[in-house]
Parts: sequence; structure tokens; C-alpha cells
Amino acid sequence: MPHSRTAPPFSLKASTRSMVFTPWLAGLSMALLSAASSQALAQDWPAKNITIVVPTAAGGANDAMARIIGQGLAARLGKGVIVENKAGANGAIASEFVARAAPDGYTIMFGYIATHGINPALQKLKYDPVADFEPIGMVAVSPTVLVINNNVAAKNVKELVQLIKSKPGTFSYASAGNGTAPHIAGELFKLSAGLDVVSIPYKGSAPAVVDTISGNTQLMFPSLFTAYPHIKNGRLRAIGIAGEKRSALLPDMPTLAEQGVANVNMSQWYAMFAPAKTPKAVVDRLNREMNGVLGDQAVQKKIQEQGAEVETGTPEQLKTLVQKEVAHWKTVVTTAKIKAE
Repeated sequence: MPHSRTAPPFSLKASTRSMVFTPWLAGLSMALLSAASSQALAQDWPAKNITIVVPTAAGGANDAMARIIGQGLAARLGKGVIVENKAGANGAIASEFVARAAPDGYTIMFGYIATHGINPALQKLKYDPVADFEPIGMVAVSPTVLVINNNVAAKNVKELVQLIKSKPGTFSYASAGNGTAPHIAGELFKLSAGLDVVSIPYKGSAPAVVDTISGNTQLMFPSLFTAYPHIKNGRLRAIGIAGEKRSALLPDMPTLAEQGVANVNMSQWYAMFAPAKTPKAVVDRLNREMNGVLGDQAVQKKIQEQGAEVETGTPEQLKTLVQKEVAHWKTVVTTAKIKAE
């Protein structure tokens, strides 16, 4: 009678191999499943409307550009693009909202220098401008410009400085609110030129521009995007670019540094962000489609007519910019003792 085959003896060595390699294989499987899920989401995306959250009120520079881009994205993606304004706290309210949104590419943010550069130096934030976002790409850059009321008797920055020094405490500059880019530019101007000028904060750029035009305030440092239409129609007079170089939109306008006032560099940049952990394939698609929109000459003309210059790039380039900006503005705010009140 034949003997039945017996099971091999238990092998501790074989069991150990299983214990060592199984977790690694499980991890690899999870990674592959996650990648496959991400790719599947990207292939199906977009399946519904996309919302662009704008951290400022309707009617401003950010809102205008977001709507221009949204219209272009809707045409390219075949889905509706909704622009939602969430103003407040210098953009921090909108930033926190997007940082906590589902990372699926359906809620993205039109960020700018305040939300992802200046705010960390001025506020205790509930979001991290680097860790809580996936950069999509740059949109545009708009230099800050020094504008004055038409009744101010100065043709250039040197004459304005002399005029202010002759009447200390009687001149005021408008800003979009404490801690905003126009406010910081104004404080840097005061510090660099040694001036006694009163800061008048407003709730947004629009009322600040209106009061500068009317003469309730005498000067302001808006983005060229905001000021350009008023400069073109003669309601405001530009006398200097607050940046490291001249603007292609006002090539004959010298910088403040060229006119004797250094260290007032405030170029405002605008970019698009998604919540952290948004699949890379979706971020890359958004970057590709947005760059396609910005590459259209008609879109470029619309943005240029408002005073901004289109600037595109990769998500990686935008991430590097944000990291540098956060560090830079912490140094500036500390040195100039600027506070958001």
C-alpha cells in the first residue's frame, strides 16, 4: 500500500521571508492602486463644473483676471467654470476655504502675492501657503506704480519727496487695507525717503483709487493692473514704477530707484492653486489648459489692457516662487515693522 505524501516540516526561514516582504508588497500595491485611482480620476476629469475661488471682492484686478481665465478654461474643457468671490482678511478667508476643499480639481484658487507671500509674515494663518496647496501655474505679473492726484504739484518722484518734506504730516496715501501690497509699498516709500505721510487704509483697492482720484488722499501704490485704466484716461498721474525694472506697458516711466528712492520693490504676481493632494495628473492638465488660455493673443491683449503682463510656467516653478516670497516678505515686514491691524 503506497504511503501518502506528508507535508514538509514548518520552515522558520520561509515564514520570515514572508513576514519581511509582505508589508513591502502591500505598500507597493497600495501605491499602484493610488496611482491607478489618480489616473482614472484624471481621465474622467472634469466631469462637472469647476469653481475658481477669488480672495477679493468682485470688480478688482484678481476678479477680472479670474473671469478672463475662467471663460477660456470653460471653452477648452467643455464644462462650466464658476467664479466665487470670498473676500476678507487680506485673502486668508478664501485661502483657508480652498486649502480645506476636496483635492479633486473642482475647487481651485486664484491666489496672489498677499495670499501666498505676504500674509504669513503678518497673520497667524490657519493654512500653510506651501504645504496646503498644489501650485498649478503662474498667470501674470503687474508692477506696482506710484500714482498721484492730478492736483499734486509734482512731475516726478524727486519733486513729490521735496513737496511732502516741505509739509510734513499733511499728505496721505491710500491703500487697499493694512497689510496689503499697496500698504507695504507705501510704508517702504516712507521709510526709504524719510517721509511723514499718513496711511489711510480702505476695504479694497476700488474705494482707495476713487478717493485718490477725488483728492481725499494724494497718492497711492496700486498694481498697474488696477491703475492702468485711470492712468490712460488721465484721472490719475503715474510718476514711478515701484519695482526692479520698468514695465513694458509704461516703458518711458522710470522706477523709483532710478529717481533716487531705493528698496521699494513690489511687483504683484497672480497664480492658480489647488488644494494639497490634488492628483498630479489633474494639476498638470489644469496647468496645460491654463497655459493654453494664456497663450491666446486675444486673452493676452485683455490682460495687457488692464495693466498686467502674462507670465506662465510650471507647477514646480510656482512652488519655488512661493517658497522664496514667503521668506522674503517675512524679512521685509520685520525690518520695516509693518503690522496688519
